[in-house]
This record gives sequence, structure tokens and C-alpha cells, in this order.
Amino acid sequence: MNRLAAHYSRFRVSERLLLTGHSHQAWPDVGFDAQSRAWLDAAEYVDEKWEKAAAQAERVRSGFARLLGDVPRNIALGQNTHELVTRWLSALPVRHRQRLVTTDGEFHTLRRQLDRLAEEGIEVAKLAARPADTLADRLISSIDDHTLAVLVSSVLYETAEIVPGLNGVAEACSRHGVELLVDAYHHLNVVPFDLSSMGLGGAFVTGGGYKYCQLGEGNCFLRIPEGPRMRPVLTGWFAEFEALERGSTEVTYSEGAAAFAGATYDPTSHYRAAAVFDFHLREGLTPDALREINRRQVGVLKAAVEALDLDASMVRVEPLDEERRGGFLAIRATRARELATRLRDRDVLVDARGDILRLGPAPYLRDDQLTDAVAALDDVVRRDEP
Repeated sequence: MNRLAAHYSRFRVSERLLLTGHSHQAWPDVGFDAQSRAWLDAAEYVDEKWEKAAAQAERVRSGFARLLGDVPRNIALGQNTHELVTRWLSALPVRHRQRLVTTDGEFHTLRRQLDRLAEEGIEVAKLAARPADTLADRLISSIDDHTLAVLVSSVLYETAEIVPGLNGVAEACSRHGVELLVDAYHHLNVVPFDLSSMGLGGAFVTGGGYKYCQLGEGNCFLRIPEGPRMRPVLTGWFAEFEALERGSTEVTYSEGAAAFAGATYDPTSHYRAAAVFDFHLREGLTPDALREINRRQVGVLKAAVEALDLDASMVRVEPLDEERRGGFLAIRATRARELATRLRDRDVLVDARGDILRLGPAPYLRDDQLTDAVAALDDVVRRDEP
């Protein structure tokens, strides 16, 4: 038995083949108790519950800061990355520069919003994300004094490929007065992320807890670097608490990350997240430990798929340098979505993006669960053979 599985009993992780580690990891049982505590605090304290909620939010900021190698005061929290990214976009000096640089490998949070901005006349330069080996150099070449910002993922969400050289992108942005936003959602808590060693001390970083952090919905962050104060146009009244105390009627902002605060929200998710972060610390589930577990599990999946000796024109493991493979196994497959559906019919939960079938292990799974899932894949693929 996997010793961790007992802590995820409500998700029945030992009974099901949940290869959803890259998308929706199971929540440890401590989250259930914490979520109940949020309800009980509301019942006990009513409108005075917000002091309790603020304490939970601070614990969540501390958890994300620890994973980034940063301090809690630089972490703004949001219900999802979209609300945080749109606030950030609204704080950029669009009157002076209107050129955004990004890639065609960004998740829909960025992809859709930038496409819509392009329809309104904002210039969006969209570079090919692959080959990832050269992406940083191509981003650097595209940055000039007319560029407003660069938006790029540190791990590509379709293939789990780690993007190298973002420190060079950060340096180029600094030279030209360009802001850099790094989407670290597929990086955080499965591949160690350290702002200093990665040369990203001056970058904005966004991500959240829905995937590898096991925090569930409603737990996203935007890391704000130390430096000039920003004034988002899309702003909520939580960003002016200090001014409210003084009775000011001007549009003022708190300092640092607090300037990106929103408005009234459901704090239940923060109770859950704070408890899960504490659980990870107790169990020694550090990013380094989780990386080791994940690499071994992805290796088990990869070896099992390759041992099937399937027709490579139908199913093949996406070739990546193992040092550059992130948290899941990407399989290039014809009819990937159909295969995902067939696997789900067999209670093997996976997903697909385009022609990529994504198999995401998690630290609470056993090796035989991984190989059983691959055996099911073998069966559904061979059903199509003549």
C-alpha cells in the first residue's frame, strides 16, 4: 500500500485509477475538516468571521510564498488566475506601449483573453511554443522598446515540457522596461520553483492550487515583485482598506501585492488550503520530495507504455529530455479525446488536449495502479486494430 493513500480516503484513491494528477489531484482528508470549520466559524462569528478568514488567507499566502522562495507580502490571492491576470493587465501602461508578446502554448486563461484584446486593437505577437529549447531566445529577439509585457508558461500545459532560459527573458525585459508574467501553474509543487535561482526575482508569477498543490478551487495567486507601485484599473475595495479607515474618497491603493486585492469572496477555500499546506509539511511533501516521487511514477508509466509496442503512428510517448519533463506523461495519439473517453468508461480517469493524451500520476497512487491504467490503454487501442 502507498502510505499516503489513507490520508485521501474520501477521494477513494486506493480504489480508483485517478491519473488526474496534472489536472485535479485528490484532496487530503484534512481539507474536509477545515472546510467544515469555515462553516462553523461563520455560524459562530457571523459578520465578524473576517478576522478568522484573514488569518487563513495569510497562511495560504505563506504556503505559496514558500513554494516560490518568496515572502507572503508579495503574494496576492484570487479565486482564479483569470481575475488576477486581468487585474495585472489593467495595471500596465497601455497608453505608452501596446504590444504584448506570448506563445501559442499558453493555457486558455491567457489565450482567450489575449485573443480578445487583439480584437480590440492591442498588438499581440504570438510565438510558437515549440521547440521549447529555442523559445526563450525567440522571446528575447521579439522584445523591443515598444513591448508592453511578455506572458509565458514555465511548463507547457499540453506536453509538460519545462521551458529553459527564462532568466534570459527576464534580463531582456528588464533592459527594455518590459513586464514579465510567468504562468507557473504546471510547475508549482511538482517541479521545484525558486525565483532567485531561476533569475525571476523581477517577474510576476501566477498559478494556483487546483492541480499539484491539492488545494482545490478558489486558491490562486499572483506574485508581485518588489518595486514600483501599480494601480490596477480593475480593482476591488479590499485594495483600499487603509484609505477606508481614514475616510478618503480618492482612488487609493495599498502597497505591494495588496494593491491587487479584489472584494468580498468565499473564504472557505482558504481554510481548506491552509490545512493542506500544513499537511504537506507534516508529511514531508516538499517540492523536492514530490519531484522525486513524480519522476519515478512518470518513469513507470513511460516504461509501461513503451513496452506495449503499439503502432507509433497511433500512440507514442512525446519525446522529451527526462530532465525537462514536468509532472505528467504526454502521449501523442490519434483520436486522443476518444481514447480518453473510452478509458473513463473503464474508470481510468485521464484527459486529452488536442492530439495529446495526458496521464498524470500523483503521490498517493501505487505502481500497480499506474500499470493497470496502461493495460487499459493497451486494450482500448488494440480494439481499433484490424
